[in-house]
Order: sequence, then C-alpha cells, then structure tokens
Amino acid sequence: MRRALLSCRQPLVSARFSSGITKVTPSEVTKESAKFDEVTHTGQAWDQADYRLQRFDISKKQINPNIAMNLIAQRPPKDCGNERVVYCDGGHPALGHPRVFMNLDKPGVHACGYCGNRFYNSHVTKGEDMKIEHLNC
Repeated sequence: MRRALLSCRQPLVSARFSSGITKVTPSEVTKESAKFDEVTHTGQAWDQADYRLQRFDISKKQINPNIAMNLIAQRPPKDCGNERVVYCDGGHPALGHPRVFMNLDKPGVHACGYCGNRFYNSHVTKGEDMKIEHLNC
C-alpha cells in the first residue's frame, strides 16, 4: 500500500522568482574587472560579486565617512614640554580609558595604544624627528 502511495506522489516543482536585477556571478569577475565598494570603518571593501552583498538588495549600504582613525590622525600631537613621562587617560575617567604611561625620552611622536592620542617632548624631538612614530601600549 505504501509503495502505491509513493508512486502516485507528484514531484515537487520549485519556482524561481527573479527581482529583475542582473547580478554578476563570481566566475565572471577577474582582477581587472572587479569593482569594489567604498571602504568601511573596519577596512572591508567587497567586490560586486561577493555573496555578502545580498543583504543590501532592498536598501543601499550605508557607510559612515567619519572613520575614527582618520579623525584622530587629524588631531595635532600634544607638546609636553620637557616632561619625560606622561600619561593618557582619554580625557575623562568615566569613559573607561585606563591610564597609559609613556616614556618620551626617544625622539619622535609617541601614540597612546588605547585611543591614538599623540604626545612628544619638544626638547628631544626637533624637525625631522616628528616623522618618527612610536606606539605605546
């Protein structure tokens, strides 16, 4: 009886609906023809055939152009005079930034590893030494 019922069953038919948007398949993309999106704050830029772009079929991908590392890079380094050791606390203790102590004996600009603020000793760092960068964590 069961075999008779199974033989009478109609095969499933699948319908494929198209949104009318022509998508590029990954096999059609070469290094020369790849078009990349705008770079996000995490450094991601996907090409037009990337499967992760399917979530942006209905609405446009929104990218904030004010990337934090670019905003911090625009701030000039702070002159600490003749102080050899300085600390960075991010401006306000309630923000969660720990105190990061930096030794400014070496010539160059020393950056806080937590927030990116830069400091230098004006007695040690002169002229071309401003191009030397140190990261203090």
